[in-house]
Amino acid sequence: VQLVESGGGLAQPGGSLRLSCAASGFSFSDYAMSWVRQAPGKGLEWVSGIYSDGDDTIYIDSVKGRFTISRDNAENMLYLQMNNLKPEDTALYTCAKVQHRHFLSRTIAEYDSWGQGTQVTVSS
Repeated sequence: VQLVESGGGLAQPGGSLRLSCAASGFSFSDYAMSWVRQAPGKGLEWVSGIYSDGDDTIYIDSVKGRFTISRDNAENMLYLQMNNLKPEDTALYTCAKVQHRHFLSRTIAEYDSWGQGTQVTVSS
């Protein structure tokens, strides 16, 4: 399993970024995927998840209405569109593969494969 994130960077408050995660080494369309973040000095925080077929999505309350998760199963790609960014969104963002097929979870322990992450910094 390989997960490679891209798209992070510096954004101003109110700005936007689009994160991408390229997946390989497993049957991408069989697994739910999530984005997880870690802010400086804090623990891992689950942010958003999407079911294997893309029909169901879930979000942590603090990003609802601002972030949109999506996937392209034909291209083995996962995305996170982040709008109206806030300084508290500053973190290392990582994509993660759920352990069990066709199962979407908010619980970080349910995920067994992780990328290296892409840094998002929101600052004026």
